[in-house]
Amino acid sequence: MEAMTKLNFPFTEEKIRALKVGDEVLITGVVFTGRDAVHKYLHEGGTLPPGVSLRDAILYHCGPVVMKQPDGSWKATAAGPTTSIREEPYQAQIIRDFGLRGVIGKGGMGERTLAACKEHGCVYLHAVGGAAQVLAECIKKVRNVHFYEKFGAPEAIWEFEVEDFPAVVTMDSHGGSLHKEVLAASQAALAERL
Repeated sequence: MEAMTKLNFPFTEEKIRALKVGDEVLITGVVFTGRDAVHKYLHEGGTLPPGVSLRDAILYHCGPVVMKQPDGSWKATAAGPTTSIREEPYQAQIIRDFGLRGVIGKGGMGERTLAACKEHGCVYLHAVGGAAQVLAECIKKVRNVHFYEKFGAPEAIWEFEVEDFPAVVTMDSHGGSLHKEVLAASQAALAERL
């Protein structure tokens, strides 16, 4: 079994381009969440709050459960991935315009996102679905929340400090896509049966 690759912040293009489909990574650093509302907003020309940059960052398709603590800080109690394909109409543009290096989610994405990953040096990382509490344990600190009033808790941009967050590269910056391979194999097997 291959060793897990440590992917530590800063997430440079060089580190991202070194990754290939099938690589298992442990992510340490800052990760931002973003779901449908944020993708649509940015796609339509919305701007990020002052001081927030997605350049060389990782965006996590996640609507976390985050609890306010007695001292006013936040604690993530569940942070599983949401289905990524819903962001396909927006993702390529956001990778290009905001300089993303990684997208975490589940289920994979389509051709436009794959092309943007190749052109701009980005990867799609598959996180394990159904492990929301386990993944939340990798969130060591909630640094900030943005657009909480605008979009509500699940759709806000949460800024997490993560340590050894596990994911698998399923779309790389070289045009490789595990999702495409699985689909092709499935279609070929189906064709044999018809």
